[in-house]
Amino acid sequence: MATDGTPNVILLIGSAPDVVRCAAWPKQAFGKIVAINNAWRVRADWDFLVHAGDFPAERMPQGDPLQQAQIFSASHYVPAQNSFGGFVYAGGTMSMTAAYWTIHSQNPDVLAFLGCDMIYDQPGNTHFYGVGRADPLRNDVTLRNLEAKSARLLIHALRRGCLCVNLSDLPRSRLIFPRLTLDELGALSSSQLSEMKAEMLAGLWLDQAEEADRMEEELGYFFEDGMYWKHLDKLDEKFLANIDRLWMAAVEASLSSRPKLPISPTRREIGASSA
Repeated sequence: MATDGTPNVILLIGSAPDVVRCAAWPKQAFGKIVAINNAWRVRADWDFLVHAGDFPAERMPQGDPLQQAQIFSASHYVPAQNSFGGFVYAGGTMSMTAAYWTIHSQNPDVLAFLGCDMIYDQPGNTHFYGVGRADPLRNDVTLRNLEAKSARLLIHALRRGCLCVNLSDLPRSRLIFPRLTLDELGALSSSQLSEMKAEMLAGLWLDQAEEADRMEEELGYFFEDGMYWKHLDKLDEKFLANIDRLWMAAVEASLSSRPKLPISPTRREIGASSA
């Protein structure tokens, strides 16, 4: 929470075409703004840029666009992602990577996504700047099920007291988070947010999440430098698909209860987990 008791809401922006909606949003609506790769171009008052290791130097901000801005790359986000189990399980795409980094380093109460829907099969521009590389669609064993990766993120975030929400108004998204409008997000009091988190936690199938945790630890697909692609011969896709199914099963009841705010009747409280 902020010093005044209001929720610490961080905006995470990607490069989907509708991300430009946030250009006119008031900065005071958020504690911080985190941009992923090219998204720093959407508005000048971003606080953090998290970019891929192969992000072209010519696309980086030139000069000092914001006095207080900070730029982070692999040396920063790899340890953060490792604290949540590593890239193989979390998913090797920057939307997931930047989200885990933000939760790890900024301790938000709410992590609000915009421009991270990862839908690329519609006509027209794939990104706000035109047609870009659809990073999550590359042939990558860690990205077979993006919905499952977002389910995993949702649960890990809740375990650390953070609610992930999607501010997108697009009809489809690979993110399974609750959808909110900017006005709805801004109207959330600390008590309402606490209640929403508690109801979401209670709606999870804890046994499925714990089994996914157990399988991840047992398989041991962890590479400290983050370069999992150098060890593909050690990764079994069937086991990873089983883990994805468990993460999806853990949130299934919550997803089916309310299309906008996936909250379901109480089952039992989720316990803290070492990440």
